[in-house]
This record gives sequence, C-alpha cells and structure tokens, in this order.
Amino acid sequence: ELFVQYLATYSYKHGRGKEKNALTYSDLSHTAEECETFQFLADILPKKILASKYLKMLEKEKRDGEVGEDDEEDEEDEDEAVDEDVGS
Repeated sequence: ELFVQYLATYSYKHGRGKEKNALTYSDLSHTAEECETFQFLADILPKKILASKYLKMLEKEKRDGEVGEDDEEDEEDEDEAVDEDVGS
C-alpha cells in the first residue's frame, strides 16, 4: 500500500498531474520509464500507442522476420554447395 502511494505521489509531482490537478496513466508510465527506482514496472505500465501504430509495428516485424528467414535459407543452400564440392 505504501509503495503504491509512493508511486502515485512521485508520478503526480514529476508528471503533468499538477497542471491538470489529476494523476493520469501517462504520468505513471513516464515514471516507470524514466525513474530508475520504478523501471521494473516498465513492462506493466507501457506507454500508450495508437492501434494503427501498433499494427504498423507488427507488419514491419513480420516483414523483417521474412527477410531474415530468406537469408537463412540462402545460407543453408550455400553450405550444401560447399559440402558437395568438398565431397567430390
């Protein structure tokens, strides 16, 4: 209970809480990201992003993953070609 109170107070004082006279999720996520004491909460309190940005990130990761898989297949083909030359 004291920890949650400390997190809320710290986030309020170091965030935009004073301006809005309220504690927001973004204040908590900013505190988790910036303050070394609360960095273990960064996975629990991630920054909010728009769904469209998230979908773009997923597509980019998928494309990067496909490119990486193609590279691995090319390397396997080269390895097989080298093995055939050595065996001859």
